[in-house]
Amino acid sequence: MSKPKEHPSAGTSRGPALKRALTTPLLYFFILGDVLGAGVYVLVGQVAADSGGAVWVPLVVALLLALLTAASYAELATKYPRAGGASHYATLAFGPFAGFVAGFCMLAAGIVSVAALARGFGGDYLSAFVTLPVGLVAVLFLAGLALVNARGIKESTRANVVATVVEVGGLLVIVVLGAWLVLRGDGDPGRLTDLGTPEKGAAAAVLSGSVLAYYSFVGFETSVNVAEETRDPRRSYPRALFGALATAGAVYVLVGLAASAAVPTERLAGSSGPLLEVVEEAGGVPARLFSAVALVAVANGALLTGIMSSRLAYGMARDGLLPSGLAKVLPTRRTPWAAIAVTTALAALLALTGSVATLASTLVLLLLVVFLLVNVAVLVLRRDPGETAYFRAPTALPVLGAASCVLLATQIEAEVWLRGLLVLAVGVVLAAVAVAKRGKGAGDRTAPSVRGPAAGGDAPNT
Repeated sequence: MSKPKEHPSAGTSRGPALKRALTTPLLYFFILGDVLGAGVYVLVGQVAADSGGAVWVPLVVALLLALLTAASYAELATKYPRAGGASHYATLAFGPFAGFVAGFCMLAAGIVSVAALARGFGGDYLSAFVTLPVGLVAVLFLAGLALVNARGIKESTRANVVATVVEVGGLLVIVVLGAWLVLRGDGDPGRLTDLGTPEKGAAAAVLSGSVLAYYSFVGFETSVNVAEETRDPRRSYPRALFGALATAGAVYVLVGLAASAAVPTERLAGSSGPLLEVVEEAGGVPARLFSAVALVAVANGALLTGIMSSRLAYGMARDGLLPSGLAKVLPTRRTPWAAIAVTTALAALLALTGSVATLASTLVLLLLVVFLLVNVAVLVLRRDPGETAYFRAPTALPVLGAASCVLLATQIEAEVWLRGLLVLAVGVVLAAVAVAKRGKGAGDRTAPSVRGPAAGGDAPNT
């Protein structure tokens, strides 16, 4: 069989290609598992504190806002299916400087997230079963995740399927318990229309709650980094992406309805484990069961974020934005072992220092910067006709997606902005150094990937 042709943007000349092993169902569970992370188990109470008993309203608004940016990702991931994600798209649209900044923001957010999840795994949920030093647990946990990641994308995502089923099962238990409480007369469905707080009117409460709820949908963007490992990305990726977001949105809304109807808003808002409040109110389900489910959720989220971080580092290295050594892959497994090792080591360092709390609150701000670049990149890259088969979002969607990023950013506290700007400043400095090292000649090599199809370049293999 002759070797298939690939689009210049695939970048195969800069390193070996990754193995295409993901099917549509595996990709769907990958995205669903990343979105339905550990945050959902504490999210409902925080949203209730900001918006009132009608928790489902900001959840629906957040889903719609997330779908705007998801449409931009669907277009770019099917047009340029390769590891690197937002960094690659920003490089094509704006040049290597913007590409490095986008990639740096994603890397910073991803590595800190994995470190925080590793510490979370060794914390209170694990102590329900055994008490061990958090630092030791975090290091062993990260080492185990790295081995699963290095073994292969198919093995990692198969483990994710099992974990996602457990996560969703736990949330469905909450939905059933909430419905049972209402049916037996112990709940109050009237709270489902209670929107607003003593400090905020209905509109302000929805906006404030939507910012928190938006956090729960973050994770879908990581899937673009495995588009290169998907068998038929132009067909599979949009189906898996929108299907997973719709599923996550439906689960979140049902959980919000159940929790709000089952537990008084004040009690829900004041709890650090709001779903456990539902379990205790209903009775019949051991509290330790939810500790086990939460551990699975944390482990699954860390695994998927670790996959994203390593593939992003690999893609940036292949683009020349990070040291080329990070583009090394295992000869038999075809997984980016160097990128996995480095990102795991950085996450372990952060987990051991215990300083991740000061960076964790900047994650969403960093991702909003990335999302803004991605939404604008879609419009800029419309000058490249690409393949006729790729998903094309209506122009209004990336425009509204960019506007939603700006709107949500205005709701973030000034002290978080300060920390976020410091991280961005580091990224800008490193970007300037990286671009200077590449030189003008290396920068010019990114241009053909945009002009390739228009100039009669080879089409990507489908």
